[in-house]
Amino acid sequence: MINLDGKRALVCGGTSGIGKAAAASLQENGAEVIIISRSASGKNSISCNLEDLDSLRTLVSKEIETNGPFQILINNSGGPPSGPLIAAQPHDFEKAFLRHVLASQTLVQLLLDGMKSSNYGRIVNIISTSVKEPIPGLGVSNTIRGAMASWSKTLSKELPPEVTINNVLPGFTNTERLTELKKTLSDQKGISQEEVENAWLSTVPEGRLADPSELGQVVAFLSSPAASFVRGTSIPVDGGRTGSI
Repeated sequence: MINLDGKRALVCGGTSGIGKAAAASLQENGAEVIIISRSASGKNSISCNLEDLDSLRTLVSKEIETNGPFQILINNSGGPPSGPLIAAQPHDFEKAFLRHVLASQTLVQLLLDGMKSSNYGRIVNIISTSVKEPIPGLGVSNTIRGAMASWSKTLSKELPPEVTINNVLPGFTNTERLTELKKTLSDQKGISQEEVENAWLSTVPEGRLADPSELGQVVAFLSSPAASFVRGTSIPVDGGRTGSI
């Protein structure tokens, strides 16, 4: 049984998709959850654009000063727009690097002292299976996700023993992001959205899309004491699609 009683979790992008599912799973297992999102509202949320690092520092620091440290951090943000790598412009990389790598780095720096003082820290990054096998048509995303995985692995060697960091690599998951990608590919290729989805599913041994809650449960496990010896890993949750070991 996963028990996160007494733990505070900060979940980025927690109002939709996998981030929302992760927040729900953490809460179901006893954690107090605070969400960061541009569209967040309410008591247990911080409304902030992850690309605005100054505001991010100010708002998260205030939350910690007011309500105490976090023991769990879930780094999660919507991926960059699709498209071939050769067509990407410098600002496409800069914006994505800011939202993913630099925002995550900022949050780790802000939360680490509290994790140390709590003698407990779990950092989980929601990335993509593209860190193992680049996905055609997602040039900028492949590049930035790879950077996130390398950043995470490097940190895993530097963080103290009580603080772990791991990556969850979603496959085809039934989210708004995937629906948007399906429409884009349908328009680009001149085929139906059903044909796009069927082509995806033909590569998935499970034969279906993942439900976001299935990702959320893996996030909760990695955030728990049960995963204390899991460190610096990238775990595909993709129904067996990824071909690499």
